[in-house]
Amino acid sequence: MIRKASIMKLFPGFQEEYKKRHDELWPEMATELKKHGAHHYSIFLDEKTNTLFAYVEIESEEKWSKMAETEICQKWWAYMKDIMETNPDNSPVSTELKQVFYLN
Repeated sequence: MIRKASIMKLFPGFQEEYKKRHDELWPEMATELKKHGAHHYSIFLDEKTNTLFAYVEIESEEKWSKMAETEICQKWWAYMKDIMETNPDNSPVSTELKQVFYLN
């Protein structure tokens, strides 16, 4: 398993909406994430800065990278663009974090 972490930024005032949308995650999105090798996917919020910290374990980088090409992922990004920082293709502005410690 490959452990990945990243940070994203939520627009002010959208903390509850972000949580609501993820509490109601579309079943087809969850299915596609699992199909593309995602396990133990968690997102945490720093309420003071609106910074989101995402952690996911993936089976392979190649499999995971293909998730962005799916119709459901594109639809999800369009759905989320009004409440968080996004790129021109609607993907979240995301900074991948480098792992510096792991205790198993």
